[in-house]
Amino acid sequence: MTVADNGASHTGQAAPDLLIAGAGVAGLWLAVKAARAGLSVTLVERGNPGGGASGGFLGALMPHSPERWNEKKDFQFRALVDLETEIRQLESETGEYCAYRRVGRILPLLSERGRFTALDRVADARTNWGGRFRYEVHHTPARSDWPNILRAPQGIVHETLSARVSPPGLLAALLHSLALKPNFDLRLGTSVIDINPQSKRATLSDGARIGFGHVAIASGVDAFSQIARLTGMPLNAIGSGVKGQAALLDAKAPPDLPLVYDDGVYVIAHENGHVAVGSTSENTFDDPAATDDKLDQILKRARKLCPLIKEAPVIRRWAGVRPRAIGRDPMLGPVPGAPGVLAMAGGFKISFGIAHRMADCLVAGITGGDDPKAPQSFSVAYHLAKAAKNQTLQ
Repeated sequence: MTVADNGASHTGQAAPDLLIAGAGVAGLWLAVKAARAGLSVTLVERGNPGGGASGGFLGALMPHSPERWNEKKDFQFRALVDLETEIRQLESETGEYCAYRRVGRILPLLSERGRFTALDRVADARTNWGGRFRYEVHHTPARSDWPNILRAPQGIVHETLSARVSPPGLLAALLHSLALKPNFDLRLGTSVIDINPQSKRATLSDGARIGFGHVAIASGVDAFSQIARLTGMPLNAIGSGVKGQAALLDAKAPPDLPLVYDDGVYVIAHENGHVAVGSTSENTFDDPAATDDKLDQILKRARKLCPLIKEAPVIRRWAGVRPRAIGRDPMLGPVPGAPGVLAMAGGFKISFGIAHRMADCLVAGITGGDDPKAPQSFSVAYHLAKAAKNQTLQ
């Protein structure tokens, strides 16, 4: 790997097979997968790799519910299953520790109707998840403090597919993997501000221009305005940022506890006794990086939900803006009308669970592979159609 400062110029150097804008979890996975496939890769990041929306510590890897199965749910399911092997490969290659563990998940049941719905899903999970993972309904949790038995008057769902990972650990492993690859170039302190698909050249914020075979836009919330410019849409038409806040507690909790999720509140036991709690979903906000009373409310609910953390001190707070595309699903694949330009954006809350498989899709498209296939609802064209419809209705 080579690393260039923002004052460097690539004039006279061979254009990379793949230029990637953004070094969050999506851009890093894409760089790793592309470099493994033998492509020359240049990754451009204006801040710190693994920052922005990827810089948190929740690390929840949870599936969609198993009923009404479709290609989107199947894509995520396969990604969650495969991630365990992907992380083992990264750890073996780099010696890093990602703190991945398949711990399952508990969902408290508050109503009789919710219990009946959960019971109906047992057969759906057996059909769609196969025999390896379970989706079960129990009268009480195994522990009275995880979650509070009083918060689950109709019992609980316990499923064994969900997992958790340390976001900092995974990002460090991805960066280490790239550092070992001679066909990878990292450019920090600059960003892609303009893309010319016809000349296959990108302009960077430091004034440099760089050619490319393909360019992938994986720059989080900023990706939406770049894709909008390339497709002639209003800048705010195809996606927006949703602020999230989370906290990390020193709870002396066992690391094998299942995730607990209830009505937007996540409680996730990590290594070293730490427990992550989150998260808010704020469509409007003044300061994208500030934590406030909204996080305090989440913490209050989490402490009631899981008495194990009732007195645990907060050791870190975090806030960041996560990208959500107009069609709600991630945005992945070729950008219509812009030859050689690819999108990998809008993962919102599920990026850490599916980014590796999204990267496989893009690399297969570049190299001529035929697997895996992305859901139609992930395509840029699908999101553009949603945006156009919204513009018509306004």
